Amino acid sequence: MHSTAQMASVALFEIFFAVICFLSLIFCLRKSVCLPKKWPLIGMLPNLLFQVHRFHDLVTDVLKKNKCTFQFKGPWFADMDVLVTADPSNIHYIMSSNFSNFEKGPDFKKRFDILGDGIINADRDLWKNQRKVAQALVNHRLFYQCLVKTIQDKVERGLIPVLERVSKQSLLLDLQDLFQRFTFDATCVAVTGFDPGCLSIDLPEVAFSKAMDSAMEAIFYRYILPESAWKLQRWLGIGKEKKLKKAWEILDSIIAGIISMKREELGKGNRFMEEDGEGIDLLTSYMKEDYNMGFKSDDKFLRDTIVTFMLAGRDTVSSGLSWFFWLVSKNPVVETKIREELKTTLPEKEAEKRRLFDIEEIKKLVYLHGALCESLRLYPPIHCEFKSPVRADVLPSGHHVKSKTKIILSLYAMGRMSSVWGDDYLEFKPERWITDRGGMKHEPSYKFFSFNAGPRTCLGKDVAFTQMKAVVAAIIYNYQVQVVDEHTVTPSQSIILHMKHGMKVRLTKRCA
Repeated sequence: MHSTAQMASVALFEIFFAVICFLSLIFCLRKSVCLPKKWPLIGMLPNLLFQVHRFHDLVTDVLKKNKCTFQFKGPWFADMDVLVTADPSNIHYIMSSNFSNFEKGPDFKKRFDILGDGIINADRDLWKNQRKVAQALVNHRLFYQCLVKTIQDKVERGLIPVLERVSKQSLLLDLQDLFQRFTFDATCVAVTGFDPGCLSIDLPEVAFSKAMDSAMEAIFYRYILPESAWKLQRWLGIGKEKKLKKAWEILDSIIAGIISMKREELGKGNRFMEEDGEGIDLLTSYMKEDYNMGFKSDDKFLRDTIVTFMLAGRDTVSSGLSWFFWLVSKNPVVETKIREELKTTLPEKEAEKRRLFDIEEIKKLVYLHGALCESLRLYPPIHCEFKSPVRADVLPSGHHVKSKTKIILSLYAMGRMSSVWGDDYLEFKPERWITDRGGMKHEPSYKFFSFNAGPRTCLGKDVAFTQMKAVVAAIIYNYQVQVVDEHTVTPSQSIILHMKHGMKVRLTKRCA
């Protein structure tokens, strides 16, 4: 049982939030558009809590009415003041031209503590050393061999058998769940060398995958609630923090087993699979320790690195694929154009036959690449980025920021700004990315921010596009995807832009 002090704390906590929600309800009923109002003592928190179910659209609405940059004021006691921006000039300044003055900062690491000292959390020399090594490994010929073989195997032996069964038996399929299984297996093999077998006909429940979802949702609410509130939850072992603790334990247990198996495998003197084209996974490369990394490759580092890469590989690609197929289902003309472009890679006699495509065949398809970029513009898997200045500074928008000010860069909102993308910003328009001569049009990374920008540009960008193109080609060329009409598709409240209720679809075969 809880002590008297604990019970009193819980009671005060509940009363406080009941008052906030009551005030928020009264205010929102009086206003047709609920833009933030600053209340005495509690700041703009009531409005945020009342509209958290539409968080992404709320941020977009607010930034549209405030020239792409807005200062959110939280309760005076909660240290929740945040500058939110979707201004490309601010993003370029923060991520590139004055990069050295803007870090993730201790506040970010405190909220993303489950990632440990992985590259996403790291700053300064630790980040530089990790990035240098990670970049060398991700770009290495042997890792690329491993990646290509893994993707092609997972499409042919994992994805297609499930799609065949679903289409043959006219079953209802959660496409988002299927993509999460695909990317989880593919990422796990490429990162650790082990295949969890998540993508199989019986669609088993996977503890690691479920734990990652719980963790990302809990971290999202750490930015919505005052720090004292989520720390109280953690102390009492309740709410989202209880789920996060359980998720952390599951992730640690599974990863410890993977590291132990890998050490045993390497200890037996198993050869690296260079000769037969298998390639080498990232964990094996990190554990070889035949080069100077600038940091200790112990079990703690390996654990943090695996969690970070699994988050980056599994969640971002599956989210990107889910929103892509949802947009394509609403725009059949785009689907037809992608299919026609795929046909151009084939001999005429094979154009109407069922076909899986090699990575090299689809690598340079312009319209397919443009369609993926357009989907990522509207629905970026990582919908916001977090930064904090080391020293006081003035942004190009004229906003002053003090040392350690919390800054949120909203990718989701930027994709919906007419000042950035024109009056047709809500249209799903792959042609936006194609030049008059038929090549890819370059958009600066501070405008198309889905893969970050500047020195922190995502190392896995090419990996992500390779996976997405392989899956898109296999599905669009061979199947017709129809989203169930009555199914509601809406963004979830999480660090990752998942679909809250998944994406229910029916599949039919296209080719004999």
